[in-house]
Amino acid sequence: MPPPDGSATAMTWLISVALLLGLARLVTQAVCAGRHRRREQARSRTGPRFLDPVTVVVPAHNRAATIAATVRSLVASDYPALDVIVVDDGSTDGTADVVARMRLPGVRVVQQANIGTPAALNTGIRHARTEFLVLTDGDTVFQPDTVYRLVQGFADPSVGAICGRTRVVDRRRPLGRWQHLDQVTGVNLDRRVYDVLRCLPTVAGAVGAFRREALRNAGGVPSDTLAGETDLTMAVLRAGWRVPYEGRAVAWTEAPATPRQLWRQYHRRCHGTLQVVWKHRRAVRERGAGGRLGRRALPYLAVLQVLLPLVAPVVDVFAVHGLFLLPWSPLVLAWLGLLALQVATAGYGLRLDGERLGPLWTLPVQQLLHRQLMCLVVIRSVVSALAGGRRRGHRIDAAALVDPPVGGRPPAAGPRDRGTRWPANRAGYPDRSRVRIDRDG
Repeated sequence: MPPPDGSATAMTWLISVALLLGLARLVTQAVCAGRHRRREQARSRTGPRFLDPVTVVVPAHNRAATIAATVRSLVASDYPALDVIVVDDGSTDGTADVVARMRLPGVRVVQQANIGTPAALNTGIRHARTEFLVLTDGDTVFQPDTVYRLVQGFADPSVGAICGRTRVVDRRRPLGRWQHLDQVTGVNLDRRVYDVLRCLPTVAGAVGAFRREALRNAGGVPSDTLAGETDLTMAVLRAGWRVPYEGRAVAWTEAPATPRQLWRQYHRRCHGTLQVVWKHRRAVRERGAGGRLGRRALPYLAVLQVLLPLVAPVVDVFAVHGLFLLPWSPLVLAWLGLLALQVATAGYGLRLDGERLGPLWTLPVQQLLHRQLMCLVVIRSVVSALAGGRRRGHRIDAAALVDPPVGGRPPAAGPRDRGTRWPANRAGYPDRSRVRIDRDG
């Protein structure tokens, strides 16, 4: 039985809105990603080399299984003046002892009570002796050239933070492949859009760099929202700093291993985004970088994270209904056309990131399931936000990372030809000492 005229009209409007939003996003991604790629190539040919001392801060809570691979990858970096601070956030599995037993040069361990990742990051920042800092996680592996590529943007004094690119380690499992496609075809393409619009709202927690002055202007790493990395980045933008995206600075991370962990990750991201959008809502009335954040990034986030996930599943419902119960209609054909455009855009994103096109065959099923999941996540997150609840962040129990990561061998070449010696560091950085453990407060 066909639905009443009023219901049919409402469904048609919802489908039209979903199709238009999806089409607008895909076109914007394709256009801006191409422009960002050309700028990235131009910077690599003409930009000056940045070699100032850098400190990497690694917060770690119960990361005994992964922290060794993380620290080894950092010490093996091509960057000439690098210090590493591991902040043990009240671990009970001997994380600090694992790092201490490695006895690697240039590595320090600071121990504190378990008070959360934001506090651990602030502790590490306080102990660092350099003006430039890289923040990462205790289950992340860097390529040899990651730090070098990540910090090159600091040659521009207007840059306060830089976002790198994360890659999923294990793509053989269905959830890993799902996360890989979501990262490449969604997150990374959107970061290129934000960079072109000069309003990148999130520096990845796994691979991000900050200027100390920008962190000071932002008031340090905040702890009052679930999306601390987004909250911090927005504060840096509103303080007047530029935040570019460097897609060639790669870090390898673990994906959620179970559907429950995937749900928690998506819920944390969505709920946290709602919190920070509300927290920084006054940026809409500001000028300069804050105004660009408020009038470009915040609406894009609201549409991308809330409106589109809520209405997109209607398109799938109508398409199934039309395939089995109705004659072929223009909207069903439009659905198929939108799917083809998604595949083409995803292929473009994979090419930009230097990834293989093999996972594309799973994209239609992934998109279908992803839309339904995100609709449920958004509904729950909106309800939680309206109720005023604040959920704690959920930690993912990552499996031990190996070097090289499973699912792909990162390129071994650094930012220069093999055998080329780095120039002496001009800041007179002190010789690296053996690892030592400090106890903080």
